[in-house]
Amino acid sequence: MSATDHSRAAAGALLLCRADPDRVRPSAQLLREPLLVAPAGGGWSVLVPAEEPGPGAAENPAALTAEWTHALTVAESWPAVGLWWDEEGAGFVVAAGFRRTLGYTWLADGSPLGDEGALTALRARLGLDPVLDAAAFDRLTAPDSDADAAARVRGLVAVLARAGLHLPQGLVPGASARTLRAAMEAAPSAEAVEWPGWRAAMRDGLDATERGPLGTWVRGPRARALGTAELLAGAVLLSRARRAERPRRGWALAGAVLLADGALTIAYDAWRGRGPRTR
Repeated sequence: MSATDHSRAAAGALLLCRADPDRVRPSAQLLREPLLVAPAGGGWSVLVPAEEPGPGAAENPAALTAEWTHALTVAESWPAVGLWWDEEGAGFVVAAGFRRTLGYTWLADGSPLGDEGALTALRARLGLDPVLDAAAFDRLTAPDSDADAAARVRGLVAVLARAGLHLPQGLVPGASARTLRAAMEAAPSAEAVEWPGWRAAMRDGLDATERGPLGTWVRGPRARALGTAELLAGAVLLSRARRAERPRRGWALAGAVLLADGALTIAYDAWRGRGPRTR
């Protein structure tokens, strides 16, 4: 089959997260969809649907990929890239927190049909090289009769490899969803992600936060010291606001916020320190 013969094109999707699986898992559980997750290089994870999508989703992989990618990152500090392809074309979406989710599409023959802003957002949100990687992206949007839509997405994966992405064997854009699942199941470090219920999902989310870069300020000696400092600072501000000759609503508000945040920080540390209850 030639590079531009799409009569046998398959549909599929990959979700690439700029974080380790332990940090990705809580957000992936909230999708309430059966997924498979595996490491994909240093600081990367890849997610693949563990079941066949429903009829509507199968007909529009681009919309489903955008929805899942946005949901994965809406409350996280790390970005994610969703790749999709079917017989009509291929493309990607990039999401990060509450920032706008952007996407880019190539038609089946590889012709670009997208917003250049999506490529700019992809470079910025993933911290890619503004010169070398920008040149590589320019080649992905230039006319090329030998590159179909799937080849364009494979080229994008090659660019992301410069940032440490390394997909498990068999996860190749253009493959069918069944082939992707089989490759993930064969990956030695892959694991299933399923909805565990609200209580377990909340516990996993808290654990992931505490293991993150700000974890020492959420729980532990630093968190307790921070909470105590906020309590003291809040008390001082409230006292000065009351003693001032003129009303100092700004001081009073800041003091109340510091008191509340300090109390919550100390209470959270004490609650988490108790551990699970046993009978």
